[in-house]
Amino acid sequence: MVDQDFIQFIGNVKRKTGIDLLLYKEAQMKRRLTSLRLKRGYSSFAQYFDAMNQDQELYYEFLDRMTINVSEFFRNPGRWDVLNNKILPRLLREKGRVKSWSAACSTGEEPYTLALIMLRSLNLKDLQITATDIDEGALAKAKLGLYSDRSLQDCPKDLLSKYFTKEGTTYRVSEEIKRAINFKKHNLLADPFETNYDLIICRNVMIYFTEEAKHILYQKFSQALRPGGVLFVGSTEQIFHPQKYQFEAEDTFFYKKI
Repeated sequence: MVDQDFIQFIGNVKRKTGIDLLLYKEAQMKRRLTSLRLKRGYSSFAQYFDAMNQDQELYYEFLDRMTINVSEFFRNPGRWDVLNNKILPRLLREKGRVKSWSAACSTGEEPYTLALIMLRSLNLKDLQITATDIDEGALAKAKLGLYSDRSLQDCPKDLLSKYFTKEGTTYRVSEEIKRAINFKKHNLLADPFETNYDLIICRNVMIYFTEEAKHILYQKFSQALRPGGVLFVGSTEQIFHPQKYQFEAEDTFFYKKI
């Protein structure tokens, strides 16, 4: 049975935000948003959308729930070790600088992790990191750069002491690290991509998209990378036919543009 209330909500959201909820796995997304709608006391998606139009806080809560902002520094540390010890040295040998993009960066833990790793091999002035997300609330938190000790539990102690200041139970990223990253709003499924990247990181995001949306994204990521550039994906996002997108596996969850 077609749920006209939800279908109309999808259309309204697309007109308001540019976000096409049809490109997300429907059962997952509908369950998550129904839970949020009921929690806020609205009996229909039509009522919920009207309320979002009147209440900015409700709107940002919707974006936050839709985009699953769960992250921490050095998430899956073994993969970051591969980036540090194998991928980055090759990229630096080829070009000397690494143009990087942290796509769907959420609240900033991932691009800051990338900056910290790169500083082991590069000077701050040589960092070129763009970090994007669709959620303005998440980007505001990323720019603030204030994190709980839990989100930093996997951060190496030498980097923690050098680039963070403890403030009560939280840690603040140093201003020099913040300046190395250009945070901006970007819709992966609708906005154009820049090109000639050496490294694109997009982790733990594509699992929420339909197969059609993933196919489009892999094509766009491939076009955005230079030959020899690398796409780094999450631990549940293996690309099963990388050659379709001009990729070859360089390591587990690292795909090199051919």
